[in-house]
Amino acid sequence: MEELTPKPVFLQLVLPLSIIVAALLIAGALFYNRADVRKSTANIGGQPDQSAAVKISLNDSDHVLGDPGAKVTVVEYSDFQCPFCRSFWQDTFGQIKKDYIDAGKAKFVYRHFPLGFHPMAIPSAKAVECAAERGKFWELHDQIFEEQAKQGGGTIQYTEADIKNWAGQIGLSGDDFNQCLSSDKYGARIQRDLQSGNQFGVDGTPTIFVNGQRVIGAQSYAVFKAAIDAALK
Repeated sequence: MEELTPKPVFLQLVLPLSIIVAALLIAGALFYNRADVRKSTANIGGQPDQSAAVKISLNDSDHVLGDPGAKVTVVEYSDFQCPFCRSFWQDTFGQIKKDYIDAGKAKFVYRHFPLGFHPMAIPSAKAVECAAERGKFWELHDQIFEEQAKQGGGTIQYTEADIKNWAGQIGLSGDDFNQCLSSDKYGARIQRDLQSGNQFGVDGTPTIFVNGQRVIGAQSYAVFKAAIDAALK
């Protein structure tokens, strides 16, 4: 009977070591993904942040809805592909607009905070900036969220072609809009918003500041009402 020649010790260790290395890589990837999920979106519910208010100065490039001279300033850092941002828009923003923005008591400012694992966050941000050139920032802002809401809950996957289609529905079409969307014309503008959010400790979306007081997540209208009423006093 022919006997197998014993393998050198180092060859006998190759397979177990490979398994250990693979396990460590998988564990690291899972940890990284969990960290990303924690950073992706602020939770629905919970309590408002009780830390000291921050001073947020507006600039000429900010998109402001409402009376610029209103006593209360509401600043949202948001991501168009974030499902919690969509929930805030769908469930709460309209009521805030009706009761405070349209009434001249508060102004609302949208700032971009695109998250790296939402592939359509930056293209969507570019699209609304291109829409702003044509006076339709808020129309496309609403349209992008509305079209995603039609597709159900959670993170919706869509493409640049979808954005162009949605934009066309509100009268934004043609080569000039498409070229603007495909360019990096507003890349630096979006990054400035992102950097300002980092400066104020934003690490998830939506993060909203009411006269500098942070409210984290797509919380109920009652939470925002209390915060705005307190600021009005």
